Amino acid sequence: MQHPAEHSPLGKSSQYIAEYSPALLFPIPRAAKWAELGLDGEHLPYRGVDYWNCYELSWLLPSGKPVVAIGEFAIPADSPHIIESKSFKLYLNSLNQTSYATWDEVQATLVRDLSAVAGKPVAVRLRSLAEVADEGVAVLPGVCIDELDISVSRYDQPQPELLRCDPERVVEESLHSHLLKSNCPVTGQPDWGSLVVQYRGAALDHASLLAYLVSFRQHADFHEQCVERIFLDLQRLLQPQALTVYARYVRRGGLDINPYRSTEALAADNARLVRQ
Repeated sequence: MQHPAEHSPLGKSSQYIAEYSPALLFPIPRAAKWAELGLDGEHLPYRGVDYWNCYELSWLLPSGKPVVAIGEFAIPADSPHIIESKSFKLYLNSLNQTSYATWDEVQATLVRDLSAVAGKPVAVRLRSLAEVADEGVAVLPGVCIDELDISVSRYDQPQPELLRCDPERVVEESLHSHLLKSNCPVTGQPDWGSLVVQYRGAALDHASLLAYLVSFRQHADFHEQCVERIFLDLQRLLQPQALTVYARYVRRGGLDINPYRSTEALAADNARLVRQ
């Protein structure tokens, strides 16, 4: 079965257009993956957002002098479409030789174009390099499980049967791992990420969580769907009172993608990690 991104610029040789061209943006419907995961887009079991950060954003002032900035884009997790990442990069590069009088004009352009393609309002924040540098690098919350001793033999697909918990013991804790890796479903390129699980429910066996995350190592799927799959597998196992799962992925082509999914109203922190 052909992947919805097969008709996108992903994995193909592309001409870089340096003047504004919103037609470069390529939407991918979320519905097919929601259906694969047994989800109904009208009644999703989570709230969330996909944070995209762009480190290759530039345009011209009316004088012809270039401006560089870092862009933050918040795409609602229930939007009808994700935006294919290479098309996103090509679109952002189309601003390079385009003149804008103010930062507000650039922001308004991005909000309009990205919201039209995603199918829901996309929040955009433009920041100077100095502002982002002052924020520094964040550390993930909770306990890192990466030093646990596990044995792994399969990497071809996620294995939720590895997950274990103690239903007699209810805990509230935050866990994280930097060992998440999956592959692009179109190009096969590796996607590296750090994952956080925060929950209140049946005590999750930490080693089983690590083994489960490692089983994604050769799995082919987009960032958003990997996080949604992990959220659903943990929700089924733990039957939690509260659950948040999010991943911070390493950037490629000047873009990083950071999906957040939660049972709670989410005030997501978009602080970057050392690998970002």
